[in-house]
Amino acid sequence: MTDWIGKIYEHKYKKIIILPIVILLCAILILGFWKVNTGEFVSKDITLTGGIMITVETGEQIDIASAEKAISNQLGLSSRVKELRSFGSSGNLGYTFEVEQTSDIDGIKKAISDSTGLEVIEGKYTIEETSSSLSTTFWNNTVQALFLAFIFMAGVIFFYFRKLVPSGAIVLAAFSDFLCTLAAINLLGIKLSTASIAALLMLIGYSVDSNILLSVRTIKQHEGSVSDRVANALKTGITMSVTTLVALTTIYVISPSKILQQIALVLLLGLMFDFINTWIMNASIITWWLKKKNG
Repeated sequence: MTDWIGKIYEHKYKKIIILPIVILLCAILILGFWKVNTGEFVSKDITLTGGIMITVETGEQIDIASAEKAISNQLGLSSRVKELRSFGSSGNLGYTFEVEQTSDIDGIKKAISDSTGLEVIEGKYTIEETSSSLSTTFWNNTVQALFLAFIFMAGVIFFYFRKLVPSGAIVLAAFSDFLCTLAAINLLGIKLSTASIAALLMLIGYSVDSNILLSVRTIKQHEGSVSDRVANALKTGITMSVTTLVALTTIYVISPSKILQQIALVLLLGLMFDFINTWIMNASIITWWLKKKNG
């Protein structure tokens, strides 16, 4: 298998790089489309925009899509309904109802009751409110933190390798992972939350790890041909990716925590893109650079 993979990197590295480039361009177009149509590059939930979340404890079943539409129509505000489940339980634990910022708490409770038939009574529900000004401040600080994370990450990589092309390829791969994951979040209707941001920061770290593994194995080591070194690094990379994907899938399936599920889902999407950007795009760039360098 290693020989077969090595032949691909040896002769077709210029062709296979087309796939990650096309995916990256599509991601940029999707984010641009979202910006033009919504005013934001990515949809955000109430933890980043401000709003009210009411959690109702119940074992009853409701039609989530119909409830969202009815609540939005009655209040004239955007709403989102999520089901709460526990692993090993045959039924649900309740529902969370997220609504844009408003002072009419009673109106929200009435809309929930009218649209679902659930009784929103004392002791059966909890309310969490996030102010829009606090959410805006948090979002601005988050954008700055992500920007600084990329800057410092790029600085460390350039300092370690001291070579423009391989260092730039690592940064490009990490940046592509980030953009492609955001685009996928939009397409899947997932709203960016504080938990999602934590996952994106973890994704940057994982992306750098996999790309440094590739770069060190191919640049710092000199045994065998370039394509053979890339193929050998890929074997280790596949092991890393598969074990991580299994762990994250397990968390997503069995965890009753919505926060853990959001983190796991974003990382699952990101790691799939990372595999493409590391072992196709970055590997092709390094192969091209080393072949040109070695004549």
